[in-house]
Amino acid sequence: MKHLMSGNEATARGVYEAGIKVCSAYPGTPSTEILENLPQYGKDVYCEWAPNEKVGTEVAYGASVAGSRALTTMKMVGLNVAADPLFTAAYMGVGGGYVIVTADDPSCHSSQNEQDNRHYARFAKVAMVEPSDPQECKDFVKLACEISEEFDTPVLYRTTTRVCHSKGLVEFGERTEVTPKPYERNTRKFICAPANAYQNHPLVEERLKKLEAYGCTRALENGLNKMELGDGKVGVVTAAISYQYAKEVFPEGTSFLKLGLTYPLPMDLIRDFASKVETLYVVEELEPFMENEMKAAGITCSGKDKTGVMYELNTQLVRERMLGEKPNFKTVDDIAVAKRPPALCPGCPHRGFFYTLSKNKNYVVTGDIGCYTLGFAPPLNCMDVCICMGGGFSAGMGMAKSFEREGVTDKVVFGVVGDSTFFHSGMTGAAEILYNGGKMIPCVLDNRITGMTGHQENPGTGYTLMGEEAPMLNIEKIFEAYGYAPVFTVDPQDLKAMKETVDAAVAALKAGQHPAIVTRRPCLLIKRIKQPKAMCVVNADKCKSCKSCLKVGCPAISMENGKAFIDRTQCVGCTVCAQACPFDAIEMEEN
Repeated sequence: MKHLMSGNEATARGVYEAGIKVCSAYPGTPSTEILENLPQYGKDVYCEWAPNEKVGTEVAYGASVAGSRALTTMKMVGLNVAADPLFTAAYMGVGGGYVIVTADDPSCHSSQNEQDNRHYARFAKVAMVEPSDPQECKDFVKLACEISEEFDTPVLYRTTTRVCHSKGLVEFGERTEVTPKPYERNTRKFICAPANAYQNHPLVEERLKKLEAYGCTRALENGLNKMELGDGKVGVVTAAISYQYAKEVFPEGTSFLKLGLTYPLPMDLIRDFASKVETLYVVEELEPFMENEMKAAGITCSGKDKTGVMYELNTQLVRERMLGEKPNFKTVDDIAVAKRPPALCPGCPHRGFFYTLSKNKNYVVTGDIGCYTLGFAPPLNCMDVCICMGGGFSAGMGMAKSFEREGVTDKVVFGVVGDSTFFHSGMTGAAEILYNGGKMIPCVLDNRITGMTGHQENPGTGYTLMGEEAPMLNIEKIFEAYGYAPVFTVDPQDLKAMKETVDAAVAALKAGQHPAIVTRRPCLLIKRIKQPKAMCVVNADKCKSCKSCLKVGCPAISMENGKAFIDRTQCVGCTVCAQACPFDAIEMEEN
């Protein structure tokens, strides 16, 4: 029986069937659903949310060293965080099979850049496997584990947004139970001392040669690599989702070499394929990763001169750029489509914080990755910088030191992270601020969940990925343990209290103290937390059409017939708009 599954769901099934025992990850779109779909397999697979990708990688690698098959997942920028253990694990090798899923995001659908993580495989000198559809997402996990164990290497398992989220029919298999070898202490292998690393490097280079030979022979036999020969006129070397696009676009008779093992590239196999066709194309997204390797090996081909190096491909683009064929369909121009810029949800607890800070133009806000990134958007316009996770604190520290050195005295820097980000990489930034005398105010916006990736647990929620109760780490006590004082806790939807807290924190900072702010109110979308049912309504007689309510940036509020209007289907009764109204024209309606 076949099952309709997304690539992420299928990968989770592949984890189960491959006999993987331990999985650790930090949520990140487009990879998140892999771990979310593992608890259904119960006692067969242990899975957890780690505080960050580096920790997740180390946990899974530790399980591998102990002998279990193990896996960790992350989005592509998460591998930047996990690069340290990856590169060292590449030199040390594995115990049980070890797979690292890195999910790239061409076109930046949910990411701050468009990096191509295939380069990590070359950089770290490890094997890389790329599935092209949900069935391969499932099947290739087992093959990746086998490659890892046979060649003593971590395996990068690269997917992309379209592979992760597209659905297809998947044929299930049975779980492979892998009996680990009894653990034996091996300091020569697993202690990354310089002397050991020096001796390991030749082994790494020899491993790459063996992997390349595998890609030319056995990878063809097990379906990891696949050659489809046509009439010999045109040949296409491709991989992953690009194979689907090319297969649909190129005419009948085209030959294809679809690679599932994309590093190291099987050059002898590619040369053999190239000899069978008159014209050779490479179809791949983002960087000319395969193309450059092939050209360096003396193989004549083209690709990126046609497709370009930015954004994800699709069938239309491949048809236009590779074949020069315009699409045969009509377009309708000049359609007035309402623009819907991203905004904080109605009732979002972060809104009151940003609204309060937006009132003072001398406040500089260094933000972070998460729902609260949307604090930058109009009408709040309350964020100056956003770099990466944890950067809200450390970038703010840099700005504060710059202002101090340059004699700028009218600016106050607020560094902002969320609760999950605080545990991910904000705690080191908090240490940096206090240790090096930063004159800024770190703020944790605690909505009791990991919000933007879809409401995953974290060390501050009180639950694990497996649904078990867990200790709830106290952010205020962590600040206090560092030495921050005073530490303020405030409900951000209470605008009066929010302003008083900000003013008190600023006064403490100017008095030479080290204040910190924790705003706390749960996200309305957390299912286990019951929210009061209420709604705000506009008293048209009191409304003066001043539009002050619009400045809170709530999607539920608009102007209708010259008066403020609140959409009853969106309002959740948070009352931030009512508090912002200078004429008390917005009232509560109890349900």
